[in-house]
Amino acid sequence: MSRAAPSVANTDWKVADVGVDPGLHGSEDVSRTGDVQGGPICDEDLTSAAFGPDRQLRGGAFERCRLRYADLAGLRTEGARFTACDLTGADLSGSEHLGTAFVNCRFDGARVATATFVDCKMTGSDLVDVATMGLEIRRGDWSYVNLAGLDLAGRDLRGIRLAHAVLADVDLRGTDLRGADLTGAVLRGALLAGADLTDAELSGVDLAAARLTGVRLDLTGAVRLAEALGAEVGG
Repeated sequence: MSRAAPSVANTDWKVADVGVDPGLHGSEDVSRTGDVQGGPICDEDLTSAAFGPDRQLRGGAFERCRLRYADLAGLRTEGARFTACDLTGADLSGSEHLGTAFVNCRFDGARVATATFVDCKMTGSDLVDVATMGLEIRRGDWSYVNLAGLDLAGRDLRGIRLAHAVLADVDLRGTDLRGADLTGAVLRGALLAGADLTDAELSGVDLAAARLTGVRLDLTGAVRLAEALGAEVGG
């Protein structure tokens, strides 16, 4: 007889340790709002856990938790923090995250299609082999993330921070990167045809390693590209 996936809504330690409204527990209906208070949830194995459809999570912290293949579809978070958590294979489709931090987390093979991240901190996280159809990213700090090989074509990434991010072989065709911070980002093999890099910070970026046909650059960016190609730009 197969064991049912654990339900976060009915987990006793969560009620006791983080002070979630008891009214959210004790039944299968966990669609109401949860305000998480108290100390962080640490080192818990929530593999295949079900957070419940349309669940809202405000605040709270998860540290070093295993959320592999967890069902986070439709989850709405605000100001929550996930640190060094393993979300390999997790389903985040249709989820919404406002000001939430996913720091040094693994998303290998996770489903983030139709997910929305607004003003989130994703520093150091690893997103490999994830489906991005319908993924929406608005601003936020995505420094040091690994996005290698992802399809981010046509996205509005204005003002996003991607300092030292790994963007190797990423499809950025037609992407709006105006005002983005790409300091030290790795763009080796990235497709940037039709992308707009006006006012983007490009210090330490090897533009010559990217595929730039039709890219839009401001004067500073054009000078950096010329220098990357070996030109000597005089005053």
